[in-house]
Amino acid sequence: MAEYEVCIMGICAAIERKIKVLEVYGDSVLVIYQLKGELETRDLKLINYRKLVLESIKKFDDTTFCYLPRDENQMADALATLASIIKVNKPEDVKPIQMSIYEASAHCYNVDEEEEKDDHSWYHDILQYVRNCEYPDQATENDKRILRRPMTVS
Repeated sequence: MAEYEVCIMGICAAIERKIKVLEVYGDSVLVIYQLKGELETRDLKLINYRKLVLESIKKFDDTTFCYLPRDENQMADALATLASIIKVNKPEDVKPIQMSIYEASAHCYNVDEEEEKDDHSWYHDILQYVRNCEYPDQATENDKRILRRPMTVS
């Protein structure tokens, strides 16, 4: 159902911007093939969503639905994450997003040179504290408090 809801939101945004040619990409094989008419929509909850989408796309000169595997859909995931953490009060508050594409993941650029020389795993300090009640030499009071705090696993 969520895939259809996102599709409808995207189509409404495209209609508002008077777009005439629309390409819809989705990572749900089921939904994409239902919208293309290659699979039947049997779920009663989804039938009305499908009808709404098909009625809405009549406002475009041309519409195509394309399946995009989830592992190739990182941009959509990143934009969805960004949208979930930003509150926009007015449409004019939204500024264009400038993006750069790097060969390595962003977290790789965030590693200090000293960390690169450190051959310990990320949990080394935790393990040392659990085994020997020893804090790392450079530990601040806050670091020590965090190490002492009971861990919960969800």
